[in-house]
Amino acid sequence: MTGEVSISGLFVPTLLLLAIVALLISMATIRLLNLSGFYRFVSYKALVDLAIFILILGGLSLVATHTGFQP
Repeated sequence: MTGEVSISGLFVPTLLLLAIVALLISMATIRLLNLSGFYRFVSYKALVDLAIFILILGGLSLVATHTGFQP
């Protein structure tokens, strides 16, 4: 396991790539939750947003490990 991905000769940490993908997915998820009115039932919106990002990042890293794209 190298922990890095070469993009045109530039070595990028795998976790950074997964975090960028998780950020994009969590932004879309947060927007959908905001449109659905979910945040009316939440006291701390920022904490819920952070939890959503961490859960998505953990899920992506778990999927990446099982598919061979190891962080």
